[in-house]
Amino acid sequence: MQEVAMHQLPMHETFTPLAQDISFLASDETVEHSHPFFADGFAGLIYSRSGQPFRLQPGDKELSDFYLYGQTVHPISLDVSGPFRLVVIRLYPFAIRMLLNVDPRDLKDECYDLRLVDGVDTDSTLLRLHRTESTDEVVDILAQYFAQLLRHAASNPDYRVRLATNLILKASGQISIKEVREALGVSERTLERNFHQEIGVTPKQFARIVQFRSAMTAMTDADYLKLTDVGYESGYSDQSHFIRSFKDYTGRTPRQFLEILPRA
Repeated sequence: MQEVAMHQLPMHETFTPLAQDISFLASDETVEHSHPFFADGFAGLIYSRSGQPFRLQPGDKELSDFYLYGQTVHPISLDVSGPFRLVVIRLYPFAIRMLLNVDPRDLKDECYDLRLVDGVDTDSTLLRLHRTESTDEVVDILAQYFAQLLRHAASNPDYRVRLATNLILKASGQISIKEVREALGVSERTLERNFHQEIGVTPKQFARIVQFRSAMTAMTDADYLKLTDVGYESGYSDQSHFIRSFKDYTGRTPRQFLEILPRA
């Protein structure tokens, strides 16, 4: 069994406007590690340290040790051989376009090597990161780099898109796009076009992702015999809809997913 330490790190004030949380994962074991990532509606910044590079699956793509990732729609995993350290900063979905001015649609299930960013000293940041063993110092260095990205940000997110994402997240995906449009006073076409451009997925797909993630979180805390209740309470109209959504985002049915979770 893989022994992987995982815990939340304190949020640095520099990240607060654009980030949800910071996670730290680590292992000293010389084994193969596979870390699944499922859709949750957020983007993210990752810094990793390992003897062998992480690889993105499917596709077996070698990853940089410092990158941003976009919307995760299909189930993916980060695989690595041997000991590693990994810091993940989950970013609100509008942050990618704001920080990089790249098309978020191009980063769906993909990553962007931060060494490619112009106007900031990424190499110097990486050198400092590689030299420290302190997790707190890693977060401080990442916060300083994040501040550089913000100073060179090429655009501000459409405030209507930002409000739309907040409405959907607050409702755990259980809100119709019509309700979102009426709250913002925009047409269906305008919301669809601007949201897709800023976030990388449509508002309807984003709501489905957030609803799925809410159900997954509730399910892992629930009695294994009450999957029907989880689906109902998460806003799914019937069990088949719940199962279909789960298979879309994890490749497994809810019950199959529960079977692979570590037991206490």
